[in-house]
Amino acid sequence: MGNIDGKTVEELSATEIHRWYKKFMTECPSGQLTQHEFKQFFGLKNLSPASNQYIEQMFDTFDFNKDGYMDFMEYVAALSLVLKGKVEQKLRWYFKLYDVDGNGCIDRGELLNIIKAIRAINRCNDEMTAEEFTNMVFDKIDINGDGELSLEEFMEGVQKDELLLEVLTRSLDLKHIVYMIQNDGKRMDRLDCPRPEIINGNEHD
Repeated sequence: MGNIDGKTVEELSATEIHRWYKKFMTECPSGQLTQHEFKQFFGLKNLSPASNQYIEQMFDTFDFNKDGYMDFMEYVAALSLVLKGKVEQKLRWYFKLYDVDGNGCIDRGELLNIIKAIRAINRCNDEMTAEEFTNMVFDKIDINGDGELSLEEFMEGVQKDELLLEVLTRSLDLKHIVYMIQNDGKRMDRLDCPRPEIINGNEHD
C-alpha cells in the first residue's frame, strides 16, 4: 500500500501528511474509507449513473489492495499522485480509470462515458462535446484503427502529442477534489476547462 507505479508517500512533506491525516481521521475515525464514505467525503450527491460509475472506478484505482476500503496510506498515495505525480505515472492512472471493464483496452464507449461523468462532476462548460472529444482522441492515437486503445497506444500517442496531453491533463485535473478536501467540501467557483483553440491545435501566443 501507499504506492502507485513507484509513487511513494515519502515524496510528500511531513507537514502535508500531517494535514491530510488530520482531515482523514476527522472525516473517517475508523481509519478505513468505504466507497459510500468516499463520495460523502467529497460532497458528491445525487450523481447520475455515469458519474456514480466514474467515482466508483476512481475509488477502485486507489484501493490498491482491493479490500473494499481506502486506508490512510492509500489515501495519501492517491493525493501524492494527483499533486506530485509525473506525467507517465498520471497517464498510467488515467488509463486504469478509463478502462472500466479492466480488459486492458479502452474503447470509445468507455472513454465517452468517463468524459461525460467527469464533466458532470466538474460542472465545466466545454465548447467541444464529449462525443467530439472522444472522436478527437481516437482519431489522433488509435493507430491501427480497431476502435480500442491499448496501454501502449495510449501512453505513446498522448506523450507524442503535446496538445492532446494538455487537453487530457486538464480534463482529468483533480484540483477540485483537493480543493474540497482543504476547504471542507466547498466547490471551486470556476474550473479551468480545456480551451477550444488548444483542442483544435490553434493556440496563439
